[in-house]
Amino acid sequence: MEIILFLAIIFLLTYLIGRLLEKIRIPWIFAPLLIGLGLSAYNPFATITSSTTFIFLAQLGMYFLLFSIGFELDLRKMLKSKKFIIQTTFVIILSEAIIASILLHYIFNLSWIISFLLSLSFATVGEAILLPILDEFKLTKTKFGQTILSIGVTDDIFEVITIIAVTILFGYSLGNSSSYIEKNILVLIALFALTFLIIKYRKKIQPAKYKNNSLIFLAVMFLFLLFIGIGNIISAAALGALLSGMASKKIIPAKSLETIHSQIKIITYGLFAPIFFLWVGIDVNINYLIKYPLLIILFTTTTYLVKATTSFFMTKSQLGNKKAFLLGIGLCVRLSTSIVILKLLLEENLITSEIYSILIGTQLVFKFIIPIALSYFIIKWKIS
Repeated sequence: MEIILFLAIIFLLTYLIGRLLEKIRIPWIFAPLLIGLGLSAYNPFATITSSTTFIFLAQLGMYFLLFSIGFELDLRKMLKSKKFIIQTTFVIILSEAIIASILLHYIFNLSWIISFLLSLSFATVGEAILLPILDEFKLTKTKFGQTILSIGVTDDIFEVITIIAVTILFGYSLGNSSSYIEKNILVLIALFALTFLIIKYRKKIQPAKYKNNSLIFLAVMFLFLLFIGIGNIISAAALGALLSGMASKKIIPAKSLETIHSQIKIITYGLFAPIFFLWVGIDVNINYLIKYPLLIILFTTTTYLVKATTSFFMTKSQLGNKKAFLLGIGLCVRLSTSIVILKLLLEENLITSEIYSILIGTQLVFKFIIPIALSYFIIKWKIS
């Protein structure tokens, strides 16, 4: 079968399964991950899914996801968050990261650095998953809704730090010669300098006179590919994709921003992201999930209890016991960042297939249980 027909079937299955998932308030984007898990057990299309064309498309999906994260980051808004939100976010994220890194270090014999980076990525919140649930129950503008979304936005700084740290870690894993490290540092400086210059001189760069959004989109894609190309010199393409999103947003005229943002989301989630999630699922070893269910339960339960307990005690005085408990449940939702970092570490052979498979299994538990549990308690306790 040709890759084009294969992808046609995958997109159809994603559409059909995605509609079923949305009925139980689970984002449809995880449908290709489930399809990938099925193919990991039995894959009659191994020739296609191991081809360079498929892998290239999947990597583009990963880069577009990171680009979208960077595009939606608002550092000024994060820095202007209330002291209560900042303190709560730091305590919740770091508490879970520390406990999870201890588990990863002693159970899987990972180094402390990799254990902490994995844990930090897992501790971040997928506010994009929470938003539709809060919207459905008309909680978005309430104190509860604003608190949970503000924490989800503020913790984005941890996502940026984690991706930067993973990029630096790749450099050390590939070689330790002084000339190699110097090249890594120079390229990293170039990426950040380019980002800074674009943001600083955005008014001069911004194509304000352009009336054609397609031309503006081409300029954005140029920056996207330029940053990835520069970053790829030192295996930092992921960081380049993230920074390109932050820089690109600044050159778009205000009147075109919403349209361009919509186009980026469509091309990301409507084309490339499903291929990436399919790739993630295919690389999972189902045998490990069957062999180590207790490890998945242990890791899931422990990290949830740490986050739920910490968030409860940090917010109960502001929200009350029930809403503080619900906030703890909601904050356990993860999105794509942790999956992207897992995939990056696997591709660079910094974690084994066993660890990757078990942690993806943990992700799946959260993806299915948390949205359902959050909706159930909102209805039961009549939160409004």
